[in-house]
Amino acid sequence: MGINKSLKAFFLDRDGVLNKSIIINGKPFPPKNIKELVIPSGVKETLSRLKKLGYLLIMITNQPDVATGKTSLKTVNEINNYLIKQLFLDDVYCCIHENKDNCGCRKPKIGMVTEATKKWNIDLENSYLVGDRWKDIQTGINVGLKTFLIDYNYDEKYVKPNYRLKKFDDILNVINFIK
Repeated sequence: MGINKSLKAFFLDRDGVLNKSIIINGKPFPPKNIKELVIPSGVKETLSRLKKLGYLLIMITNQPDVATGKTSLKTVNEINNYLIKQLFLDDVYCCIHENKDNCGCRKPKIGMVTEATKKWNIDLENSYLVGDRWKDIQTGINVGLKTFLIDYNYDEKYVKPNYRLKKFDDILNVINFIK
């Protein structure tokens, strides 16, 4: 019987990290369809480097527009599947609930990370989370991941947490930092 080795992973938010958010009045929104989807330059190459370094690439994304009827699950899945193929992603976890649904998977709750950790036997101490909003960062903190904020200075209503964290302007700079 072989030893089940723990794996290391990068947990990656979708909109604002893997693809560009649509910014309206300083606030981030997901692309409405595949035609609006833009993968920033350098993201594909950066994720390829992470794969070569032995990291699993796992997207965790809140997509409440499904629950509110602003988009369809079909559209969200189409975008997610495109990103899987283009960016070498190993897995995707997607919460389609609103805050009021009080589910266990919606970031900043830890359900998506916990599920992935069990499935892939992930070593959280040697894994990372990259996000562009406070909910992403809080999720990482809640499960003990090293967290990195790609800070776009969104105009959001809540008070931004004053975490001691590294802030970057893109994912490539995150990877250069950890190497």
